[in-house]
Amino acid sequence: MFSEFDKNAMARALALGARGLETTDPNPRVGCVIARGERIVGEGWHERAGEAHAEVAALRAAGSQAVGATAYVTLEPCAHQGRTAPCTLALTGARVTRVVYAVGDPNPQVNGKGAEALRAAGMTVQAGLMEREARELNAGFFKRMLSGRPFVRLKLAMSLDGRSALANGASQWITGEAAREDVQAWRARSSVVLTGVGTVLLDDPQLTVRLPSAGGERRQPLRVVLDTHLRTNPVARLLGEGGEVLILTALGALDETRAAALSARGARVETLPAAGERLELPAVLERLGELEANEVLVEAGATLAGEFLRQGLADELLLYVAPRLLGPDARALVALPQLTELKEAPAFTLLESIRLGDDLRLRLQPRAAAA
Repeated sequence: MFSEFDKNAMARALALGARGLETTDPNPRVGCVIARGERIVGEGWHERAGEAHAEVAALRAAGSQAVGATAYVTLEPCAHQGRTAPCTLALTGARVTRVVYAVGDPNPQVNGKGAEALRAAGMTVQAGLMEREARELNAGFFKRMLSGRPFVRLKLAMSLDGRSALANGASQWITGEAAREDVQAWRARSSVVLTGVGTVLLDDPQLTVRLPSAGGERRQPLRVVLDTHLRTNPVARLLGEGGEVLILTALGALDETRAAALSARGARVETLPAAGERLELPAVLERLGELEANEVLVEAGATLAGEFLRQGLADELLLYVAPRLLGPDARALVALPQLTELKEAPAFTLLESIRLGDDLRLRLQPRAAAA
């Protein structure tokens, strides 16, 4: 069905789409290649929301050579008017005769309508080339469009004996510089970096992306603090730093004075339902979905991390393993209910293993999510 050139062209489109990994939010990351025969005549990718989509950028690069050409796109071309005109109109206007896309767009405003419009214009349309890779590039966008919730990555760091900090709470730094820089890259691609108030009080983190920007001002993810009783200190370091801060607290227990003090430092305070001493995590994720968050990176302590796992709300784990031992009295990686049978233990599928300096980073998928 697809030639070797088709596969190479789509692989190139995926590589182009990945250039928008840190910048397209809340839009999907999309790449496009225009080819006449087996010669590429135009390339493009979506760089930022509100700017040209990948197809338009590639068609501009191709110019008149787009007539009679094939367009390879990583996501079904849009057929609706948003902040930019429909890509289907751009493709038909350029007189492209064939469109190959990797995966259908889950956005209800598109979802098959793009392919239908192209076929109605007389084009040959083929789908499904490198679909798995295209879905992975936009895992968060797909999750939000299909469920209303963002894709959740849980970042954890531990010693060889599965401990996250010394008994006194000291944890800086378990891992080395290369691993910490890798975490920065995951922050940079995320819509949200989420933590709990316990981490804010204990570590006073900034949770910003400190990597240099390739061009222009760096987009900072929304930093979200789950704070049931609004204990965040108004002089916490994450307030007043670059980017927005959202503090979620319990519905019906809002301390207006403390909320005003936090708002004065630039934080936005919102209330959500709570169950006992904890905010309801499904409600948290639904709110972040409403805010168009595609990917959430959770950097939290053992209690909150354990709740994401216990409730089956983590889609992926980033586990950094340092070659050191902290001993039996050091703090556990996550807080989970006591197990009585081994079959009750959460299980994971290893997706990737990468060495970072002396440390190891494992990317894992919960078995329930995989199923």
